[in-house]
This record gives sequence, C-alpha cells and structure tokens, in this order.
Amino acid sequence: MVVSISKLLLLTLNEQEEKIIDKIVTALSDYVELKNVQITPVSVLSFPGLEIKQNQHRVIQNGKEINLTRLEYSTLVFLASNPGIVLSRAQIFEAVWNMDSDSCHSSVGNVICNLRKKIEPDSKNPTYIKTVLGVGYKFNG
Repeated sequence: MVVSISKLLLLTLNEQEEKIIDKIVTALSDYVELKNVQITPVSVLSFPGLEIKQNQHRVIQNGKEINLTRLEYSTLVFLASNPGIVLSRAQIFEAVWNMDSDSCHSSVGNVICNLRKKIEPDSKNPTYIKTVLGVGYKFNG
C-alpha cells in the first residue's frame, strides 16, 4: 500500500530570506522529494462594482477608471488578492514598501485613508477595506 501525503508551502520573502530558504531547500532536497510550482497571478480581480486589471495596472469602479498612486494601487492589489484575510499594518507595509516595518503605522494608515476616499462609495462606512481594530485591515469582495 502506498500512501501519498502532499503539502503546499507558499511564502512571500524578501531577498535575504529567499537566500536562506534556498539553502534550506537545497539541504532538504537530499532527503525529501520537493516539487517547485510557479504560481501565475490572476490578471483581473473582480468584485461587485470594482475591477482591478493587473496586466493593465488599472482600477475600474462602476465603469469609471480610478487614478491611484503606486502605493495606493499596490496596497489595493495586495489586500484584494487576499480577500477575507486580516492583514496587519506591518504585513501590508513589508509587501508594498518592500522594507522592514519599523515605522509603518502612519504610512499604511494614510494610504488606506486615501484609497478609501477614491474607491469606497462612502469612505466613512467602507465596503471594500474594513478595519479590524487592533489588528489591521481586510478586503471584503
């Protein structure tokens, strides 16, 4: 009888972490069969009233194009690519700014505020980007 158990590990790493993981994987490959899988990102993220066309770097809300800054766009894509998942300010900062999150709190908060003004029907009562008090933000699609 052959029993096969598969596990998928998906990581987002900075350059230094990636080098460390490569060394670990190389060491493990002598003992465990590992399969490398390339994940192709979804080119269009669609939600009621909101569409993010990643291959065109465009955001469409109810048929109207919304102009976003680089940080606003990257933050929106990061949140919308993880719908329903609560992401901390530090996670958002590290993913979007590509640096450590020592002083990220006001930066992320400012971008979220500006993003809500641009994409939310009512920025004071957001539909898409919800605040999870004491934790961070989550995207509701």
